[in-house]
Amino acid sequence: MKLPHASLLLLVTACGAASAAPASTARDHDSILAMQGEYTVDFAFDETVLLKPGYERAAAMRSGGNEVVIVIEDTPQRIVLQHLLVDEKSGHVTKHWRQDWVYEAPNRFEFSVEQTWQVRSIPAAVNQGAWTQCVYEVSDAPRYCGTGKWSYDNNVPTWTSDLSWRPLPRREYTKRSDYNALSVVNRHTLTPNGWTHEQFNTKVQRNADGSQVEIAREFGFNDYLKTTEVDFAPAYSYWKGTSGFWAQVRQRWEGFLGKAPGVHLKTKLDGMAMIIPLFEQAEAIKEGAAVDTAKIDAVFTQYVEPAEIR
Repeated sequence: MKLPHASLLLLVTACGAASAAPASTARDHDSILAMQGEYTVDFAFDETVLLKPGYERAAAMRSGGNEVVIVIEDTPQRIVLQHLLVDEKSGHVTKHWRQDWVYEAPNRFEFSVEQTWQVRSIPAAVNQGAWTQCVYEVSDAPRYCGTGKWSYDNNVPTWTSDLSWRPLPRREYTKRSDYNALSVVNRHTLTPNGWTHEQFNTKVQRNADGSQVEIAREFGFNDYLKTTEVDFAPAYSYWKGTSGFWAQVRQRWEGFLGKAPGVHLKTKLDGMAMIIPLFEQAEAIKEGAAVDTAKIDAVFTQYVEPAEIR
């Protein structure tokens, strides 16, 4: 698939040259594990370069929250991190996004057209010595993947992805109809006080005839700052009570995302048709109900199918 020319320039100018020598797998592994912990998080998104004639810059977006990152799988070449949000006043817990890291992963899913992710092999030139990070929705539905190497220049652990596609973020798809995909480079950096996630985004309208129009570039900055001031006990309790259920959900997704051709979702863009019943089941299980695999299967049967082969 053709990548936006401006985004390719962004990749070169924003991310810098690759390190001369790759770090050891063990050091990379420890860097990924270092993202676990308890944080206050600030989310900031600013449109920067305006690319479409007549387009007016959208308002900057700011938000934040309290988030704990839990390690739910850890092997030398695979780490799974689950994010959970906690409302400080009410103690309400929201299962948030998930990030999976795999060393020299043979394949990954890639956003192709609306509600469709194709599973494709990763070229050896991209994959050698690299970690693939895949990010998932609150329902564990796919969002995007990126592949890149960790660098340690000047003792600063930084992972930078290659260029990849992702669907509109939740913060915009209910408000915007002038673009339908993001071309993205992601960068994670460990800091003395936590870690950061930078996003170099290009908003693109991709058309059925293969043409595309770049709307604007956007810089996203998510700042994870370690905290001891927030009570995350409700999050740990929630995960203790529901982790078995969510493991079953991840297993269902892996049946579609672990091999070609990939997955197509038969839901609206907000995904609420799946999110609501899965969250309701998780809540019931937290309160003592048994995991009902038939209910999980019913949700997947109704809303998930293999992607068309392309």
